Amino acid sequence: MKYSIIPAFITLLMISVACQTEKTEQQPNVILIMADDMGYECISSYEGASYSTPVLDSLAANGIRFDQCVSQPLCTPSRVKIMTGLYNYRNYEYFGYLNPNQYTFGNLMQDAGYETLIAGKWQLNGLAYKDSLPEWSDSLSPGGFGFDEYCLWQLTRARKEGERFADPLIQQNGVTLERDADIYGPDVFCDYILDFISRNKDKPFFVYYPMVLVHDPFVPTPDSEEWEDPGNRYKKDTAFFKDMVAYTDKIVGRIVGKLKELKIDKNTIVIFTGDNGTHPSIYTPIPNGSIRGGKGNTIDAGTHVPLIISWPAKIRKGFVYDQLISFSDFFPTLADIVDREAETDGQSFYSLLKGEEYNSRETVFVHYDPRWSNNVNRFRNQFVRTADYKLYRDGNYYNISRDILEKTPLNPDSLTPEENTIQEELNTEMQNHPVLQED
Repeated sequence: MKYSIIPAFITLLMISVACQTEKTEQQPNVILIMADDMGYECISSYEGASYSTPVLDSLAANGIRFDQCVSQPLCTPSRVKIMTGLYNYRNYEYFGYLNPNQYTFGNLMQDAGYETLIAGKWQLNGLAYKDSLPEWSDSLSPGGFGFDEYCLWQLTRARKEGERFADPLIQQNGVTLERDADIYGPDVFCDYILDFISRNKDKPFFVYYPMVLVHDPFVPTPDSEEWEDPGNRYKKDTAFFKDMVAYTDKIVGRIVGKLKELKIDKNTIVIFTGDNGTHPSIYTPIPNGSIRGGKGNTIDAGTHVPLIISWPAKIRKGFVYDQLISFSDFFPTLADIVDREAETDGQSFYSLLKGEEYNSRETVFVHYDPRWSNNVNRFRNQFVRTADYKLYRDGNYYNISRDILEKTPLNPDSLTPEENTIQEELNTEMQNHPVLQED
């Protein structure tokens, strides 16, 4: 009797191909960490500042450090933009609010089959407008934006009811956690993230972590000497800012450490950024002077934020990317990662992460209408910029590579031919967007 080995061989080949296909097509996990009020100058790998950020520096050295990431100048405008991929004039209605009709990257990742979590600062229910926004009390709102689980500060309880650091007021999946003066809010969020990762290590997951660090009040962390005295835990002093930056780095280290412990770090994309510039009360020493935080303002220090991305499976050799990235670009990048269509004002940079050809942005447009306090409303404006030049709607035109504080607009009669061309191109881009309406 003759036996054929062909069927068995084919069967083994099919199994091998299937296994390879499954391995190749395994979706990467994604963790998006966004520090609160942290400009680019706070990470020592950017400006050589005196802050301690060894974990973030290592991620930058082994991943991609983006040197020209442009955010909105303030927290809610940035959060709405990064979560939806749309310019603020399309869907920004109130400070501290995101309309429930919006489709976010949480919805996107959930629809793609990811397990999803948001932890940290919410501030999107419209707590300041309780008379006109009935959804302010909706404790299930994160679910509507695509998050299976949440652990949040300022969901349906306002800041005046409880702070975010010592003795934090945190709501988690419909329950208000018991408060404790010895508990530090950032640790609560981090612990929950680590637990979520452990429970979902065998599935693709998406974690969005809008941190409460390093927003004011500038107070001691558990690693500060002053923490030992409970009476000092809400002692306000800008001197504690450096401790808060260091603790931010420590928490990122805990998350990266958990990924390595579970052996899922290779195929996990870790993204770290900031929502806007540093608080104006903070002056950061750098080798050639200091940088004053520009939060709320449209100058570079208000919109220039760090962006570091690690993905060991694809980014095997670290490098610096010095071209523009907009906060509208995160949403389409995530859409490309999960291979889904997305309506967006942004441009995906997914190919850059994979080491493939990428057409860099030439310009970034910002529509800024905070609709909050006079302190920030006075800076409401629109601008279009390249890496070196910036044009405002009112016609003020700056060479920001030479005039970083925008003290002296370029004289229209003294422009070089190149500057004239750039101005015309920026103005053409500006005309593609509706004019910012008067108050």
